[in-house]
Amino acid sequence: MYLSRFLSLHTLWVTVSSVMQHYPSVWGHYDVCKTQIYTEEGKVWDYMACQPEARDMIKYVKVTLDPPDITCGDPPETFCAMGNPYMCNNECDASTQELAHPPELMFDLEGRHPSTFWQSTTWKDYPKPLHVNITLSWNKTIELTDNIVITFESGRPDQMILEKSLDYGRTWQPYQYYATDCLDAFHMDPKSVRDLSQHTVLEIICTEEYSTGYMTNSKIIHFEIKDRFAFFAGPRLHNMASLYGQLDTTKKLRDFFTITDLRIRLLRPATGEIYVDEQHLARYFYAISDIRVYGRCKCNLHATGCKEENKRLLCECEHNTTGPDCGKCKKNYQGRPWSPGSYLPIPKGTANICIPSISSIGTNVCDNELLHCQNGGTCINNVRCQCPPAYTGILCEKLKCERDPGGCGQNSAQGAMSHGPLVLLTALLGATGLCIC
Repeated sequence: MYLSRFLSLHTLWVTVSSVMQHYPSVWGHYDVCKTQIYTEEGKVWDYMACQPEARDMIKYVKVTLDPPDITCGDPPETFCAMGNPYMCNNECDASTQELAHPPELMFDLEGRHPSTFWQSTTWKDYPKPLHVNITLSWNKTIELTDNIVITFESGRPDQMILEKSLDYGRTWQPYQYYATDCLDAFHMDPKSVRDLSQHTVLEIICTEEYSTGYMTNSKIIHFEIKDRFAFFAGPRLHNMASLYGQLDTTKKLRDFFTITDLRIRLLRPATGEIYVDEQHLARYFYAISDIRVYGRCKCNLHATGCKEENKRLLCECEHNTTGPDCGKCKKNYQGRPWSPGSYLPIPKGTANICIPSISSIGTNVCDNELLHCQNGGTCINNVRCQCPPAYTGILCEKLKCERDPGGCGQNSAQGAMSHGPLVLLTALLGATGLCIC
């Protein structure tokens, strides 16, 4: 009997939910999981889809280099000056702070003079290729929100691949190829993001526009996130609702902007010419002064906060979810399959809260956050609501007089009617373990 009642109420909940959804024309941001609103019942919680704010993700990155001994300075060696490949009396020495160029200098604050940078050994083993893999790991799923920007001090490489992983580095796939000659290097015709469209936005391209040699004003390589967003949100990203709608309904698009790791594969240093000068190999090396990666923790629209704990980013999950990405329902809240939150309907989205398991209903009738007792009732040991004399029901949501043969009378009836929709919804949610309070 109780199970059938639960299933009936669950069906009613789905119906009421669909009726209550609204589509305001004003666009809003999904940065709050819940907010308190005032109703005829008093202050209640209003839940919505949510996500953490975007931030500088480099603050939380772990970097590894392959080969591990590729950083210059051990033993010390000389190299040619930036912007003047024929002045070759500069020194890299790992034992001297002023002359060392360790990997952490890729991520320190910029704007200092002289600039700081990581630097590889020179191409002293030519013609053996000078290959370097720089892997950036977060041990957390990240959603990119802005361009990836890499600033080189050595001239941008002649050949490079940017790769991504969605499974913590177990497998990799290319994000973009970079070359002075895409056809020669990767057997691909050169393209730019401007050549793409909504239908081809997921295409992996090779671009030549970021691969010029020693020009001092050409140090930066981009992976254009915002230009891809613009295919859906407009050139100035004014229509983010359209983008979020696409992300909500197209998993491949959502996954394209999602990573756990990035890998920069440096395949050929900047030469500035067709042929390598074997008499001056100290001209050829890699040096990176800055890497920027902006994004947010992926929390499946179930968290507004992401904290660092034991050097790991973790979502501060809402909606009865748990896990590093809020990717599952809490124990005793598996009354329906877990589902990510939704951006739709705009602007508040749908929280898709995990509801109590059938076996747990009745054991946790009320608490201090989700399941408040109504109409001045008091929660006793999370098991029952102690109701004021005039009220009854699981959450004190019903007038006692409604059970009497004479009803509640005119005044009481008016009170009951004014609370009608909320009483119905409160009773429904109370039975299912949810509450709008």
